[in-house]
Amino acid sequence: TIWLRSYFTREVYDRTPRPASSGVRCQELHAGGRSPTQSPSAAPERGTFSRVTPEDLAFFRELLPGRTITDPDLLEACNVDWLKSVKGSGEVLLKPKTTEEVSQILRYCNRGNLAVTPQGGNTGLVGGSVPVYDEIVLSTALMNNVLNFDSASGILSCQAGCVLESLSVYLEDRDYIMPLDLGAKGSCHIGGNVATNAGGLRLLRYGSLRGTVLGLEVVLADGRVLDCLTALRKDNTGYDLKQLFIGSEGTLGVITAVTILCPRKPKAVNVAFLGCESFEQLLQTFQRCRGMLGEILSAFEFLDRDCMRLLNTHLKLANPITDCPFYIVIETSGSNPTHDEEKLHQFLEETMRSSLVTDGTVATEESKIKALWSLRERVTEALTHDGFTYKYDISLPVERIYQLVTDMREHLGDRAKSVVGYGHVGDGNLHLNITSPAKDPALLASIEPFIYEWTARFRGSISAEHGLGLKKRNYIYYSKSNMAVDLMGSIKILLDPKGILNPYKTLPDDLQ
Repeated sequence: TIWLRSYFTREVYDRTPRPASSGVRCQELHAGGRSPTQSPSAAPERGTFSRVTPEDLAFFRELLPGRTITDPDLLEACNVDWLKSVKGSGEVLLKPKTTEEVSQILRYCNRGNLAVTPQGGNTGLVGGSVPVYDEIVLSTALMNNVLNFDSASGILSCQAGCVLESLSVYLEDRDYIMPLDLGAKGSCHIGGNVATNAGGLRLLRYGSLRGTVLGLEVVLADGRVLDCLTALRKDNTGYDLKQLFIGSEGTLGVITAVTILCPRKPKAVNVAFLGCESFEQLLQTFQRCRGMLGEILSAFEFLDRDCMRLLNTHLKLANPITDCPFYIVIETSGSNPTHDEEKLHQFLEETMRSSLVTDGTVATEESKIKALWSLRERVTEALTHDGFTYKYDISLPVERIYQLVTDMREHLGDRAKSVVGYGHVGDGNLHLNITSPAKDPALLASIEPFIYEWTARFRGSISAEHGLGLKKRNYIYYSKSNMAVDLMGSIKILLDPKGILNPYKTLPDDLQ
């Protein structure tokens, strides 16, 4: 133990939200079947899509023999999200193996006006990967082949259904790593990661998928295949179309293959788990960390005391240091073990001497590194045992991150069982989670739109990395201007005029 002003029009920069409690668009929401007291996150009425017929099933079974699933018991898992908070009624699960099969499926569904929900590992947290009604589930689970890896450039091409952890193992055998790492890596698919623009634990070091993804292959709603599967790091010929699909949550097309730039596997990895007495000290530690660790800093995560309580209570994970209001997970990755350890040691000495850190421990062995990381990665799992969880993924100026947690606790009082905060300090990304013994509409009404109004006041984003999905679609105006949202709707109409791809998701109800 050691101690930017817009140059278009004022409206483009006008982020005055059009919430579901007032304004022209909310009238359309109510007209669409939602009562004024119903949550904007509730499902809208079913669209005018066709229902699956025996003739449709015959086509799918001929195209995908043995891979057209209609058994209700087998359909259960793909109809329920990971949090068990959203459940659809999909009656058909399709499991293609090739891009051509996906193309034929979507061409047929588009002609027949059959709605489709693309699904990867189904680890999303906003209800974006499961049917809302009886949409056909198109799973990429069998599209799990590595297509090519160039060991000279570190560029990997693979199908969209490859599990993130499997890709990590594949690359580590070749002295490379994936540029992203998530707590759900054992289940999530790379295609889903790209479709939701997942951030994860390594974004501080390697950047977002908008930078590391070099190319995509995407099947459009009408079955046409858009081949942008380039392996070039530089290509300035016209519009960068792949960016339309990164973060689009399967509403514009189905990603079938990905080309991604992978960094070399570091020769030295160290993880420090530290304790701070205040969030201000935590932020000062972060500033000191960036200055002293520089190029070897790969992650700077935090969790609060209540997170540690849940980890101990529900998962029996022990706190490796003394009790503190805040905890930090710092990871360094480099090519020279001696150099990295020296820099880390100097940083730890400095933070202890200045009383920014009160206690801590360092791990260099793989098993101990995993044990320390589990204290951050398994918070979501611990929360599932604490009751019904209301999950929020907020991006804010770094100095404001924990103020939202404090204000939410004061706002809710004893109406919530737990209000906890953790996340990616280096990215300004807070995961605010609130639990109650059971689903509580009155509690939800107290949380929303309070949390979105608070976030908009400080020019934050209501979704840093989880996406909007079903649950947050109608709150998009708190983070995007009216014109920006209208342009999104125009792009949706252009690429999917019938709206068959992942309906009821991402865009607000008035643009569905």
